[in-house]
Amino acid sequence: MKRPKLIRFSIFSLLGVSALPAVAQPPAVAPTLPAPPQPQVILPPAIVTPPPPLPLPPLSAAQEKWLNVWLTGGAQQGLMARSKATGPLTGEALISAVLDRAKALSTGRVDTADFLQIWALRPAPFDPRPGLAKAIAEDRLPQWALNLTPPYAGYDGLRKGLANYERIRDAGGWPVLTAQSSPDTVRARIAIEDKSVTPAEKLIDVLQRAQRRYGLNPTGLLDARTLKELNVPVEDRIAAIMANMERWRWMPRDLPVNRVQVNIAAAVLTVFEGDQPVTSMRAVTGAPDNATPMLSSSIHSIVVNPPWNVPASIAKRELWPKGRAALIRQGYKIVGTPETGERIVQPAGPGSALGRLKFDFNNPFAVYLHDTPSRAKFSSYDRLASHGCIRLEKPVPLAELMVAGNPDLAGKIQSLIDTGKTQRVSLPKEVAVYLLYWTAFASNNGTMSFRSDPYGWDKLLAAKIEASSRRVDPTAASNPTIASKD
Repeated sequence: MKRPKLIRFSIFSLLGVSALPAVAQPPAVAPTLPAPPQPQVILPPAIVTPPPPLPLPPLSAAQEKWLNVWLTGGAQQGLMARSKATGPLTGEALISAVLDRAKALSTGRVDTADFLQIWALRPAPFDPRPGLAKAIAEDRLPQWALNLTPPYAGYDGLRKGLANYERIRDAGGWPVLTAQSSPDTVRARIAIEDKSVTPAEKLIDVLQRAQRRYGLNPTGLLDARTLKELNVPVEDRIAAIMANMERWRWMPRDLPVNRVQVNIAAAVLTVFEGDQPVTSMRAVTGAPDNATPMLSSSIHSIVVNPPWNVPASIAKRELWPKGRAALIRQGYKIVGTPETGERIVQPAGPGSALGRLKFDFNNPFAVYLHDTPSRAKFSSYDRLASHGCIRLEKPVPLAELMVAGNPDLAGKIQSLIDTGKTQRVSLPKEVAVYLLYWTAFASNNGTMSFRSDPYGWDKLLAAKIEASSRRVDPTAASNPTIASKD
């Protein structure tokens, strides 16, 4: 290879000293101490001027009128308990209100800065201004507005349910029942929510259908749990619907067609393939003092015969008080660690708290799906009892679904379990997983189903929606009471 010519410099010339004979140099002197270091100058961060907002075409009189009417529909979308009568907005005030409403419909009324940390499902950023500019220019405001809301049947069912429950509220709500209420009174009360009730239908059938809608054991008896659900005020049902509509607005607009969804409140896992539910199973989710977080992630691997590294919080609260000898008798191992000194490990085996399978996905809460040797809870209608992870009724069939695309693994999950060896199986393709908190949802015929609010998140979120609306939405009612009567 031809090398380029090198330009050589004397070290002295680089130092700015003439290359003189050694005898002509002054005698060496003792080195002086280096000067003290100068304090580092920290410059202020550069000020970045944001680009000016995208200019909007001028609104026609007809467009101004349409947008003012559109703004009055906030209560119908669950953004506030009631709207109030306001004068028509114009100019910048109108544009500001429209942009705010568009963002609220697309990604939620509550700012993510006001989320609980455990609400780890975050909406994607959204700027409504470009779409509004295009809609004004093309005179397509109704089509633009229609595409702002979540494109899911679940959201639309809640919107229709909200309108129905607001009509019930405005008509006076429903009566409070007691154990002594007559069959006709009970039937009439349930018929307010369930339009399929007929006067000739047996009360036991009416009650069983209501109990299923509330996630209760369908005994057909007017027991204490059923009375409690029937006596929930209509205002609380409205608040629950509002909260669930808001959670739908946090969801991505394009859900993976193949995914696993867990309804935390109902303690049910559903598998979707091609965007259609193909199987479901009962689960056990977090107890109220160990809430399962809302989040989205991807299941990347399955651990077969997993040991359980007991979290420090559980060990401190539940295991260490038993004493070391008792723990060792029960099969636990106490392992030394440089970080905490000691930790407790339950070896893999049929009695392991994680059962035979663990489904791993990245998340900051260290939660996962797993098997369990304790099967009794799956036959219960109260299945919020875990430390936050999700226990599965049918883990082996779920694992088989996930490895079906790998001919080396398909149909072999049980064989891997039977070896007794701990091993990690990487999935042929990661599977999206969503842990969601649905406490209100509509059936195919429009009848609403509810679950209790075990974590108290519905009322909290409904209050945050209302407070956020009052801060920024000129059409929001000033009364802070959620779903209050006039």
